[in-house]
Amino acid sequence: MTHPTGLRTRGLLGALALALGLVLPNTSVAGAARIASINMCTDQILIAVADPTQIVGLGPYARDPHLSWSATQARDYPQLSGEAEDLLLLAPDLVLAGRYGKAATRELLRHQAIAVEEFDVPNSIDDVKQQIRRVGDLTGHSERADAIIDRIDRSVARTRAVTARWRDRILPVSRRGWVAGNDGLLSSLLEVAGLSNAATEIGLTHGGFASLEAIVASRPDLLLVADDKAFAEDQGKALLLHPAIQQAYPPSRRLVFPDQLTMCGGPMLPAALDQLADSIERIHREDGASLPRQRP
Repeated sequence: MTHPTGLRTRGLLGALALALGLVLPNTSVAGAARIASINMCTDQILIAVADPTQIVGLGPYARDPHLSWSATQARDYPQLSGEAEDLLLLAPDLVLAGRYGKAATRELLRHQAIAVEEFDVPNSIDDVKQQIRRVGDLTGHSERADAIIDRIDRSVARTRAVTARWRDRILPVSRRGWVAGNDGLLSSLLEVAGLSNAATEIGLTHGGFASLEAIVASRPDLLLVADDKAFAEDQGKALLLHPAIQQAYPPSRRLVFPDQLTMCGGPMLPAALDQLADSIERIHREDGASLPRQRP
């Protein structure tokens, strides 16, 4: 049941849009002239594929350099709240949104005849390619989408050629011991690169929190972390600086991947894959022909 306050809000917003003459029927969104994005991941694909003049606004996190790989480019565009109000005033031809975002916002936009395209969280490299192609079609620039996909494929081939010599077992660990599972984008990135996610070996196929003891006992070849800071800003980071982990996995046994390279799928994937290949090659070169395996 819809709350009465929500109905009043929708009515007021709808009346505002009508009064300003902002409601226009959208019969087609392919090659849309004015596009907004309210999802951090679609923000980045849109920046990479669309003409600058097509982008009328990006989501609230588009300019955050800790989260978005395209934060610098995003400064060239208006920053949106992600709510319906500013989108109704902009009246774009098309809004790109995440399916997991606020459903009421998307419903209200459609009610005011603003086309909305929903995107799921990509769980694989193939999912990412499909989303890039989709944005290419929606913007009328499929050739740019194809070029990004081609760069991804070439980076995959290069990374596989590098990692084929070692086939390392990687354990991705983040704050408070969170381990990314095998059913997400990061694991897919490792898989296409010929590496494996060691999460399954500690019973975290779908991800979850691992204890200090479980991380050390699993003996992966390398840890994958978001940064290499030698201090903890808070308790969430402290686990990775515990002496037991520091001893077993010093900086020379860690792959450092900033969050903005793995949080979304899109134009950052070639850079992520290239960094993965370079890091694996550097670690093995510095340690000799191959790393001494920690497992028996």
